[in-house]
Amino acid sequence: MRQGVTASLRLLAAQVAMSLAAAPAWTQQQAPALILELNGAQPSDKGCRLTFVVTNNLGAGLSKAAFEIALFNEAGVVDRLTVLDFKELPAGKTKVTRFDLAGTDCGKVSRVLINSATECAGAEPNACMRGLKTQTRTGIAFGV
Repeated sequence: MRQGVTASLRLLAAQVAMSLAAAPAWTQQQAPALILELNGAQPSDKGCRLTFVVTNNLGAGLSKAAFEIALFNEAGVVDRLTVLDFKELPAGKTKVTRFDLAGTDCGKVSRVLINSATECAGAEPNACMRGLKTQTRTGIAFGV
């Protein structure tokens, strides 16, 4: 009988351990984030058209969000600085925005760096940069 009790206790201990190990996955809340994806870079009549997909999961709507970006050429040298105004970004929503960068050759852009948030209206001032997550679907490096 003692052997049966020991085996039952071992089984119970294993089940409890597995439950506790899995707990953080379903109990943790995701940190607030502003997800900015460089989704495309195509030549346009004006130069280079950058397409972004933005998802505002900061928990607050932004009445205006703008970022200063640096464009690097194929040699890794900063070619230009510019500000991209994403305008209003409602909480919990995804938005697609395009920017035509006059005089820019898409084939020569090797990297897009987000330098700073110049506007983050509707949230705590540093929320746009602190919660920023970047990703790319292009051959261009993209990030902070």
